[in-house]
Amino acid sequence: MRITVAGAGIIGLSCAYRLAGAGHEVTVVAAAGPGESTSAVAGGVLYPPVRRPDKRIVRWTAETLAVLREQEAPGVRFRRGRVLLAPGEPEPQWLPAMIDPTRPDGHLEFTTALVDTPVYLDWLLAQVVSLGVRVEYRSLTSLSGLGPVVNAAGLGAGRLAGDGSMVPIGGQVVHLSDPGLPEFVVDETGPGVTYVIPHGDHVVCGGTVEPGRGDVEPNPGVTADIVRRCRELVPALAGARVLRSVVGLRPFRPVVRLERSGEVVHCYGHGGSGITLAWGCAADVVELFRAG
Repeated sequence: MRITVAGAGIIGLSCAYRLAGAGHEVTVVAAAGPGESTSAVAGGVLYPPVRRPDKRIVRWTAETLAVLREQEAPGVRFRRGRVLLAPGEPEPQWLPAMIDPTRPDGHLEFTTALVDTPVYLDWLLAQVVSLGVRVEYRSLTSLSGLGPVVNAAGLGAGRLAGDGSMVPIGGQVVHLSDPGLPEFVVDETGPGVTYVIPHGDHVVCGGTVEPGRGDVEPNPGVTADIVRRCRELVPALAGARVLRSVVGLRPFRPVVRLERSGEVVHCYGHGGSGITLAWGCAADVVELFRAG
């Protein structure tokens, strides 16, 4: 079957890889390359940071972890880390999907994948092309006339589907030099979330949650606040150099849409969890086409 995948972020490329591996003739169409996608700005720690009443989350997360362990791809390292929880916060439903999870007083500990997303996306694009997938960079205004298609266009997916429930959630992060941090730390005890995710040569520090944000220009005041919060959380960052600030617009929907409607399989609305859910969702996309 000839299938078009709309989108070249982590969701679109994962779907293209799975579909090509299943024997389909695949073309990826996107307005820009994966390096310009929201995926490239992600912190890259693999666990679902957004609490959603969706039982599929655990299965998708476990599948993505299994794929990343098998791939041994550049930009992916498995590290242990901590998630600090607010008092009385229940154990999240996804915790069993993590590697060797425990819950000492006040926080979670587990091993998971830390993904340097620009590096991994470059590798994944090369893998997709090696499978014979064509990649075209052009804007889509409609899905009609494309034949069988996967709508994985991130924020653009809502417009292509006529889905008004999709909204951008702005997220600013700061990259600091990595002093050799051995673990990631996420603090969910405050009104926002503070996280420190080391990738060897840099640390992704965040962050912000800004519903409805439409621009990607970093705010210097927000940069200073993120650096302050992260240095308080991890004092070893006190002397780390500020390398850059970047902003991404997470494609948020109250529930991930993964379903078939005629010739279109919709796969969007992952918010900030695209890297966590990508390979599990891509497996479901293949099954939806197989089911006919």
